[in-house]
Amino acid sequence: MRPTTNRWVVGGDFFDRERELGILAGMVRDGNHVLLTGQRRVGTTSVARELGRRLEANGWISLFVDVASADSEEDVIADIARSMHHVPPLKDRVLDVIRSWFKDQVEEIDALEFRAKFRAGLNPENWRYHGESLLGTCVGSGQPVLLAIDELPVFLKRLMNDDRGRDRADLFLSWLRWCVQTLGPDSPVLLISGSTGLQPLAGRYGLPARINYLYPFRLDPWDRATTVRCLESLARSQNLSVENGVASAVYEALGIGIPHHVQSFFARLKDYATIPDRTKLTLADVDAVYRYELLGPSGAYDLTHYVSSLSEALDGAEHSIAMEILAETATQGTFTLESRRSLAELYSALLDKIEERIVHVVALLEHDGYIENDQGKYSIPSRLLKDWWSARFQDHYTPLGQRC
Repeated sequence: MRPTTNRWVVGGDFFDRERELGILAGMVRDGNHVLLTGQRRVGTTSVARELGRRLEANGWISLFVDVASADSEEDVIADIARSMHHVPPLKDRVLDVIRSWFKDQVEEIDALEFRAKFRAGLNPENWRYHGESLLGTCVGSGQPVLLAIDELPVFLKRLMNDDRGRDRADLFLSWLRWCVQTLGPDSPVLLISGSTGLQPLAGRYGLPARINYLYPFRLDPWDRATTVRCLESLARSQNLSVENGVASAVYEALGIGIPHHVQSFFARLKDYATIPDRTKLTLADVDAVYRYELLGPSGAYDLTHYVSSLSEALDGAEHSIAMEILAETATQGTFTLESRRSLAELYSALLDKIEERIVHVVALLEHDGYIENDQGKYSIPSRLLKDWWSARFQDHYTPLGQRC
C-alpha cells in the first residue's frame, strides 16, 4: 500500500471499505441504480472505481465517465462514447452504430481523436437520440454493464449558468432516467457520484422526482479503529516504526477519519521524520506536523479546495451565506437557531427569498460534511477544517448576533 494524496486509488493502494463494497456490489448485481454520496474527500471516486474493477473480475463491463469538465449535454454523451471505445466487447458495437455518420474509417483513430470526431457529430437536437443508441449497444453484449458517472452535480450546476439551465437539467435527468428504464433489465446499471451532493441540487431546483429511481448510499468517514489500521499499514509499507499512540493522536487531531486527510497527514509525517534521517514517528511529530504543515502554507492547497468547491456548487449570493455560516460556526463553536435568525435579518434587505436560500445552503453544507446537526445546533465535525477556518476569521470576525 503506497501513501498517496490528491488522486483516486484502486487495487493494492485501496484500503478498507470491504463492507461498503460488498453492499454496493450486491445492489448493482440486483440491477439497482445507485446514488453514491458522501462528504468531500471521503473517497466516492475511489470506491466507484474499485467497485468497477472488482465487478470486471466477475465478468462485468465497467465504464467510468468523469463529467466535471463537460459544458454541455453533447460533451457528456461524447465522454460516454469515449469510455465505451476503450472496451473491446463494446468497441465494435459502438462503431457499428456510428459508422454511418462518417465517411472515413473511425476504427483507425485513437480514443482521443474518436471522442473529438464523435463530439463533432452531436448537437442540441440529436444528443438524446445518439445517446440512447450508445446505451442501447450495451444491451445484448453478453455481459452486464456498470456505467459510473462521476461529478454529475458539477456538470448540472454548470448548466444552471445558462438562461434555460433549469429546463436543460430537467431534460437531461429525465432523459437519463427514461433511457435506463426503457432499455429494460439488460440496460447499464447506473452509479452516480460526485463531490457535491446531487440531492440538495435537485431539491433546490425542484427536480427531486428526476432522481428518485436512484438508491442513495452514503459513504461515511473512517472510524478511529480504521484510521489507526490505515496509518499503521502505511508506516509498515514505508519501513517506519511508530511510537505508541501516534495513530490515535492523528485521529484526535483530525477529529474525523476523512481518508484523504489521513493520507495527507501521513505523507507529511513521513517527510518530517525522514528529512532528518529518522525512521520512527513520534507523538511530538504529530503535533508539529498538524500545527505547521497541515494548518500552515503547505497544507493550504488541500483546505482551499473546500472554498473553491463551494464556489462551484453555489451562486455568488449563496456562497456568501455559506461563508458566513462557516465563519460563525468555526469561531463561535456552533451555528444556532439564533444565529440563523440573525443571518436572515442581515441579508433580508440584500437578497430575496433569504430563508429559502439559507435552507438550501445549510442542506448542502450538511450533505457535503462541512457541518453536522446536533439537535438544531450545527458544528464542524472536522477539527482540521474548524481550526483552519477559525484561524482565517477569528481576528476580524464579529458574531452574527452582535452585528444585528
